[in-house]
Amino acid sequence: MSARHLILAACAAVAMIAPLASRAAAAAELLGPGVISTGLQETSAAFAPDGNTVYFLRSDLGEKDDTIVYSQRRDGRWSAPQVAAFSGRWHDSEPAFSPDGQRLYFVSNRPLQPGGASLMTGMAGHRFAGTNLWYVERQGDGRWGTPVHVDGALNDGAQIYNPSIAANGDIYFSAHRADSGKLYQIYVARRTAQGYAGPERVDLGDLAHNRMDPAIDPQQRFVLFAGDEGDSLGRADIYIAFRQAGGRWGRPEHLGGDVNSEDLENAPALGRRFGELYVSSNRQPAVHFPKTRDDAPSLQRRLSGPLNGSRNIWRVDISDALRANGIAP
Repeated sequence: MSARHLILAACAAVAMIAPLASRAAAAAELLGPGVISTGLQETSAAFAPDGNTVYFLRSDLGEKDDTIVYSQRRDGRWSAPQVAAFSGRWHDSEPAFSPDGQRLYFVSNRPLQPGGASLMTGMAGHRFAGTNLWYVERQGDGRWGTPVHVDGALNDGAQIYNPSIAANGDIYFSAHRADSGKLYQIYVARRTAQGYAGPERVDLGDLAHNRMDPAIDPQQRFVLFAGDEGDSLGRADIYIAFRQAGGRWGRPEHLGGDVNSEDLENAPALGRRFGELYVSSNRQPAVHFPKTRDDAPSLQRRLSGPLNGSRNIWRVDISDALRANGIAP
């Protein structure tokens, strides 16, 4: 069982019963259908500053073989994804750009020293690929440099997921640590002149709620995450919390509209335009019976396409929710 499957199981354990009426986001836009979003698992969109290059995770359905790939938009079309120069050998996942686009962070089970063993960790009696935080830096010729391990206590335990980087260099991530309770929580490692300080748990309330996959506003005015605060429509939904006067975080709010559905949503990532949000979801259209009779080719196309229940990347707009809470471009 993968770490992600254990996390989703934890979400399911505290989820409310989903309503019978479909809440699928009719106006949400599937990113690159058939090219970026396919019948495999795609999550964790990370856009370069120009918005025309996207790095993301592509995986098998069991998420045992994670690889970071990228696609480029030319003349309005996304190119066939290519494996990132730094990926393809290890269990690499969850890419995230620094706001200036000069670094691309990701998590990996690759050994800390050349020739060493890959990282392993465990939870609830299961062993699976561990994760530490790494980054690559943009070189003068535009290529990525050699992966650099991020030193510091944030990598303790080899269970760090979904980094998100603020403009000042602070790194938000999700992890299971000594002060997480039984589930996963969100942490921040603040950047200092001496490196990264020890992680601080972001206080979002009751630790009985699972919280994963933070996406921090570059100015740290709000944070998005995946979880269930007691009103999730499915196994996990996307929530937002706004920073209050004095620096504390407000109560997490369930995002409405096109963001969430009765299926799984996770891995939120901010795009390069104001209010642009990308989420991973396994939402799919309802099947009504009797259905139009399939032949073998149509059945193969439908069951292997992007809306077959695998996770895909969807674009949604949360600009109204941001403006309603005093957030301006």
